[in-house]
Amino acid sequence: MSDVQQRIDQLVKDNDVVLFMKGNANFPMCGFSGRAIQLLKASGVDTKTLTTINVLDDADIRQGIKEYSNWPTIPQLYVKGEFIGGSDIMTEMYESGELTKVLGN
Repeated sequence: MSDVQQRIDQLVKDNDVVLFMKGNANFPMCGFSGRAIQLLKASGVDTKTLTTINVLDDADIRQGIKEYSNWPTIPQLYVKGEFIGGSDIMTEMYESGELTKVLGN
């Protein structure tokens, strides 16, 4: 496992809820990342306790997360070490009530 993959793995395992996104919870820098934050808030996640990783700050992480998850797009949500999906999957899960359950809220 490369250094970048190890860093990502550690982030995912050390934090209950991690969102790899463009920007941060207070200032999303793309519509999909903004939507992901809105969905998390609507599901009861306190953005102060949410771990966000701005992929625009680190090109290695930006590429590495796509390889780590085998998922081509950002944002990417992880809950308790498990890859959940991007904003489209999050939207479907929110609408069905499943996102709130996965988050434990």
